[in-house]
Amino acid sequence: MIQPTPMAVDRERIFQWINELSSPETRENALLELSKRREIVPGLAPMLWHSFGTIAALLQEIIHIYPCILPPVLTASQSNRVCNALAILQCVASHPETRSAFLAAHIPLFLYPFLHTVSKTRPFEYLRLTSLGVIGALVKTDEQEVINFLLNTEIIPLCLRIMEAGSELSKTVATFILQKILLDEGGLSYICQTYERFSHVAIILGKMVIALSKEPSARLLKHVVRCYLRLSDNTRAREALRQCLPNQLKDMTFQNCLKDDNTTKRWLVQLQQNLSDTAPIDNNNARPLQV
Repeated sequence: MIQPTPMAVDRERIFQWINELSSPETRENALLELSKRREIVPGLAPMLWHSFGTIAALLQEIIHIYPCILPPVLTASQSNRVCNALAILQCVASHPETRSAFLAAHIPLFLYPFLHTVSKTRPFEYLRLTSLGVIGALVKTDEQEVINFLLNTEIIPLCLRIMEAGSELSKTVATFILQKILLDEGGLSYICQTYERFSHVAIILGKMVIALSKEPSARLLKHVVRCYLRLSDNTRAREALRQCLPNQLKDMTFQNCLKDDNTTKRWLVQLQQNLSDTAPIDNNNARPLQV
C-alpha cells in the first residue's frame, strides 16, 4: 500500500480546513490553522476564492462583530478570531490571480468600519492593524486598479486619522499606504487637487514630525519623509511646503535617529533641495496651495 507523501497529507488537510470554514462548528479552528499557513501554502488564495462558500464565511466573521464596535465591547477572543479571518483575506488580496476579483467584489469596504474605531484597547488595536495589513498588501503591488479603487473610497481620511492617533505600528502601516498612493501619479494629483485634501495631509504629517521629535521612530520617520518628498514633486504642493514644512526637518533634530539610515538622510537632502528657491517651477501649474 502506497503511503501519501507529507506534502499530499498537508494539502489534504488544507482542503479539509477550507471545507470546515463553511460550518460554524468547525470554523474557528480552521481559521486559526489556515491563517498560520497562509504564507507557506502555494496557491492557497485561488483555492480559497474558488471554493464554495469560503469567502462568504470569512465575510460572516467580519460582519458578526460589527455590533461590538459601538459601544466598544470587543473581547480579545473575538478580536483574535476575526483577525485570523482578515489574515486569510490578506492572502487573497496579495495573490495576482485573485486580487482583481477581490477588488471587484469591494471586499476592502467590509474592513473600513474597523479602521473607523478609536478605542485604544489591545483587541481594537490588533483589529485595526490587521485590517491595515490587508490594504497594505494591496498597495504593495503598485497596480493602477488598486490605487483607483482606494481613491474612490475613504481610505485616505481613515489612514490620516490613524496616522494622527494610532499606535506606532498602526501609524507606520497607515503612512506606508499613504506613501504608496502618493507615489502613483494619479494619487499625487488627487491629493494635491484641492486645498482641503492637501492641507489635511500636510497638517497630519506636520503633527507626526512634532511627535517624532519627542519620541523618535526611524521606521515611521522614513515613511513620513518619503511622503513629504513625493508631495514636493507637485509644483503647487511644493510652493505650499516652503511655508509649512516643519522646522524639525530643516535642522539637525533627527540626526541621531537617522544616523544609520542613509536612504532617509538622502531623501531629506533632496526634499530641502526641492524646496529651495532655486528649484525649477512649472509655470503651467504654479498656483500654490495654501495651508
